[in-house]
Amino acid sequence: MTPEDQEETQPLLRPPGGRAPRSRRVFLAAFAAALGPLSFGFALGYSSPAIPSLRRAAPPAPRLDDNAASWFGAIVTLGATAGGVLGGWLVDRAGRKLSLLLCTVPFVIGFAVITAAQDVWMLLGGRLLTGLACGVASLVAPVYISEIAYPEVRGLLGSCVQLMVVTGILLAYLAGWVLEWRWLAVLGCVPPSFMLLLMCCMPETPRFLLTQHKHQEAMAAVQFLWGSEQGWEEPPIGAEHQDFRLAQLRRPSIYKPFIIGVSLMVFQQLSGINAVMFYAETIFEEAKFKDSSLASVVVGIFQVLFTAVAALIMDRAGRRLLLALSGCGHTALRLRPGDRGPRAASPAQHRAPPTGVIMVFSTSAFGAYFKLTEGAPSNSSLVDFLAPVSAEPAGASVGLAWLAVGSMCLFIAGFAVGWGPIPWLLMSEIFPLHVKGVATGICVLTNWLMAFLVTKEFSSLMEVLQPYGAFWLASAFCILSVLFTLCCVPETKGKTLEQITAHFEGR
Repeated sequence: MTPEDQEETQPLLRPPGGRAPRSRRVFLAAFAAALGPLSFGFALGYSSPAIPSLRRAAPPAPRLDDNAASWFGAIVTLGATAGGVLGGWLVDRAGRKLSLLLCTVPFVIGFAVITAAQDVWMLLGGRLLTGLACGVASLVAPVYISEIAYPEVRGLLGSCVQLMVVTGILLAYLAGWVLEWRWLAVLGCVPPSFMLLLMCCMPETPRFLLTQHKHQEAMAAVQFLWGSEQGWEEPPIGAEHQDFRLAQLRRPSIYKPFIIGVSLMVFQQLSGINAVMFYAETIFEEAKFKDSSLASVVVGIFQVLFTAVAALIMDRAGRRLLLALSGCGHTALRLRPGDRGPRAASPAQHRAPPTGVIMVFSTSAFGAYFKLTEGAPSNSSLVDFLAPVSAEPAGASVGLAWLAVGSMCLFIAGFAVGWGPIPWLLMSEIFPLHVKGVATGICVLTNWLMAFLVTKEFSSLMEVLQPYGAFWLASAFCILSVLFTLCCVPETKGKTLEQITAHFEGR
């Protein structure tokens, strides 16, 4: 181990007496930062109600054909891919707070361009700008929240990132019922504008300020966020910001979390969640539900509820448990003597459901639904609880319809509790401070690039493999994600960021 490694693992911020500070302002700051994920959740969900409206639009308003509609849904992820790279650069140069403030600009401008759109190119340009902001916000918000939170609530606050994303998606679905696409875009300007105002009153993260040798500002931030600066230590000189170098990839504290972070992002997208949410209404139309927009709202409500559950239990159950299997002793971090070890898992935690297994089962069942209904006429309406209008027996029709509803809701519940929030949370926890910008930038780039590929090609995949084949393929990737979690992902609950770095060094 090099002296540089030793200095990197020295705690930058340590609460006095080992007790968690009691100030509530850390929650206010986390909420302000989480308005960024709320904004990009709205941007993700916007395409679902807007595409049907734009397909029906009459001149001179722009109108989408099948190809343009596909690009309208997918181009936001292409912009977010570039935003991930930009965010990784900004977060280390401009700081966490300023990066969040800057990402509000493309959000507002992008939705304004969509509102004023006179042709398809303006629509796509606006979506590209909102995508750029999505990429920056998806990187910076988890980093900001992880660096202002103390270990006992870092899981709760970090999970609120995904909670705000799914809340934004649900807001877009609900608003799409009563607003046409232009006014829906106007509504999209509200969350980033509110974030701009609120973040102006929040401090930069103490960790970033200390690495910039701004001691007084860092202590003021600690005072604001945690309620007291008594007992806080200055960082060692070696913990200052350093530029990333490729040679550092030889160090276990770099390449191990790097492999984990990138792999988690890949598996998150290969589960098919973005395709499900982007094309929620289309999928339910394929499933022969007449009121597909209501079905999409039901999915959104399930996602919000179960993501909230994940946030509440994250610091008790642990990250690894919620990703794959119930917790046991060997899943915890191997800490040095004297470090505060993980709390023993309760019997309830040992009985917790393996969310990865839930996703395997639900995607398989949804594929089975499409296989069983292949070539059948339209059969049901969600509002009427699926009264059949086909020649099939009533009991069989209703049963198959319930299989589709149950499979989708089960998938959303499993994803929301585990694979939704945890990859973003772990991304913000596992990287050493001096490479966090570059490493998280690559993770976000991977996530959004995969999201673009999955979203853009999902319709084609359903045509080639048939709907049932597409969902069975997603089930296979869910199985791989469970195996990866069991083999490679450590537990981080209740640990300081420095203890997590020490774990990857093998100490």
